[in-house]
Amino acid sequence: MVVAQRPAAVAAGRCSSLSMEPLMTNLPGEAAKSSVLIVGVGAWQGLGAALARRFARGGHPLAIAGRNAQKLEATAAQLQKSGATVSSVIGDAALAADARRFVAAAERLAPLAVAIHNAGSNEPGPFLEVTEERFTQHWREHALGGFQLAQAALPVLLQYGGGSVFFTGASASLRGKAMFAPFAAAKAALRNLAQSLAREYGPQNIHVGHIVVDGGIGGDRLLSRNPRLRERRGADGLLDPDAIAEAFWTLHHQHRSAWTHELDLRPWSESF
Repeated sequence: MVVAQRPAAVAAGRCSSLSMEPLMTNLPGEAAKSSVLIVGVGAWQGLGAALARRFARGGHPLAIAGRNAQKLEATAAQLQKSGATVSSVIGDAALAADARRFVAAAERLAPLAVAIHNAGSNEPGPFLEVTEERFTQHWREHALGGFQLAQAALPVLLQYGGGSVFFTGASASLRGKAMFAPFAAAKAALRNLAQSLAREYGPQNIHVGHIVVDGGIGGDRLLSRNPRLRERRGADGLLDPDAIAEAFWTLHHQHRSAWTHELDLRPWSESF
């Protein structure tokens, strides 16, 4: 594959302070020349699919990755129907070989600009009933998965002179609630990984962001288990997946003189 080069002024990190164009993101009309990788895509009404919709609407070709073939392929079909260029890849982000395959899939579409880790589950339960296997599973999906994606994506982004790496966090990234020990430990590890990467690679023009989703997401995963939750929470009482995706989009397009590392999102009525 012939890899398109980014404009010289962008690759060198130069930009007019008057124009305030975002450095090392996409200049107008350049979106189609750079790809976005989203790891952790499932049902159409989930956050992963919402992220894909937003970046596709911005003109980017997409590589979407997940473990559930049926959900992933259905989401890919919907994206293609809307006119998006999309490649779907089945795999486990906690495996280094799979993370490299995800990045390669994005690179086949266009030079990588954004890599997003959105993978991982949550199984609450009493601490003394948590098995080592369940604890390790949470750590693998969140912390190790984030590590593997960063190791696969960062060399590519550095080759192009910059880009964005974003991690989806949760309330548990900041505080460990009762019954959530495996999830809280894994999410706190992911948050600290993101901080370390931001300090190491921010000066190399890589925007590393950690987005804390502090509340329930009104998507298939939560509402399939709690069908009446939206009604109980009231208007806008759950986070809208598309509204979260808009925040990721905005984060990617920030001017590097004012990058956000950690962004917390919650419904207006959520206590914190």
